[in-house]
Amino acid sequence: MAITFRDIRVWDTGERIDLIVPDGRDVVVDASRLTVAPGLEDPHVHFRDPGQTHKETMATGCAAAAAGGYTNVLIMPNTVPAMDGRIVTAGEPGADEVLAAGCDNVIDYLQHYERIHGVTLPVRYELCVCATKGRAGQEPTEPKDWAWYMLGNDDEKDAAQIAHPVTAMSDDGSAVPTPVLRDVFANVKETGLYLIEHCEHHDVGAVNDGPVARKLGVPGIPEDTELAIVQRDIDLVRETGVHVHFQHVSTAISFEAIRRAKAEGLPITCETAPHYLALSDEALLKYGTRAKMNPPLRSEQDRQATIAAIADGTVDMIATDHAPHTADEKALGFLEAPNGIIGLECAFAVCHTVLVDGGWISDARLIELMAVNPASLMGRHSTDIAALLNTGAKCAAKRTLDLGASEHPERNDLVILGLDDAWTIRAGEFRSKARNTPFDGWEVTGRPYATIIGSRLASGSLDALA
Repeated sequence: MAITFRDIRVWDTGERIDLIVPDGRDVVVDASRLTVAPGLEDPHVHFRDPGQTHKETMATGCAAAAAGGYTNVLIMPNTVPAMDGRIVTAGEPGADEVLAAGCDNVIDYLQHYERIHGVTLPVRYELCVCATKGRAGQEPTEPKDWAWYMLGNDDEKDAAQIAHPVTAMSDDGSAVPTPVLRDVFANVKETGLYLIEHCEHHDVGAVNDGPVARKLGVPGIPEDTELAIVQRDIDLVRETGVHVHFQHVSTAISFEAIRRAKAEGLPITCETAPHYLALSDEALLKYGTRAKMNPPLRSEQDRQATIAAIADGTVDMIATDHAPHTADEKALGFLEAPNGIIGLECAFAVCHTVLVDGGWISDARLIELMAVNPASLMGRHSTDIAALLNTGAKCAAKRTLDLGASEHPERNDLVILGLDDAWTIRAGEFRSKARNTPFDGWEVTGRPYATIIGSRLASGSLDALA
């Protein structure tokens, strides 16, 4: 039996096909208004597991990702204990859960999460190791503690270790401090990882420096705090050839520096996030700490510059920086409330509304930004639907793509989208544990209806497609 999505459109060619997905049911869906595309991928999520599972868990975070159309995510290392590969010690925050599972470090724990908790997670995931020990910024981590968990030597590993490798390095939440930057670059170069840089550092301030900060009576963060990290790292990339990926870039001056670096041919990539496209710091007056993040929401001029950087190709991809917090934490006020918002379940719609409906880019380009390019960064190849069609069978005037009969069904990761479908974001219906988003109640277009991983339906409501 199977689910047949009849007359569905292919995202990049517009060709109409019948897509057959193996399933225990026998269902035919009129998919004439829908589009099939490579699954979305996110190189920047925080799932708070272990150590802060009151905010999010691997199970709820992965469920949120699947609901948002994501098929693969990269988990940042600001877990508790930090994901630095070192053996955890009984009694330190978060360690007891790791040790009780029979694991000696966070990487081992997350790789074997499904076995430990008796669950099947609905998305693929990879791991990002800390750049410095404990993310404390004092000493670089040592490859001997984590390099074994990278891809390679697969004959020595079990299936979970192969499926969830360490693929990147970051101290996300903090930029790598200058005194240890060269050592971190050396580790990256030695192991073949890429450095994900939180390109912003400030010692004081809570929101963007400017009229809004003054109106709120809150200390501001100047925009050049981001540029300082971007330019510093570009200079070292020029010297070393190490690949650096800049996270959540948010200012016009940083985009201009990245543009120049790319024109030189330096191995630089960058991302921005949906909130920097949809909101300026004026949103703080309406949403309060639900719109507090790091880097902070910037001026309207910077927001427009971020959209322009998407349009001209300076930005390589869009990542959510999914950052769950509790309502009590976000109620603490601008000085004490933690930074960040959740985003996996509405990111595609927010971006589609701002960028495609706004006339800045096409649907196909949005899929490149949220699926194809992130997959390339993370060392995966997004599902090539055109190549799959070449092996598909003719079906009258249309072509049929039977995922169960494809040569490597385990590799087929797709999302089914209603590109023009309007809907209302309801945070209360999210699969995530958290609700900290300024987008609750927004009217948007572009809806992920079903997520297919390994040729099988991982998330989706057929009732919604009827």
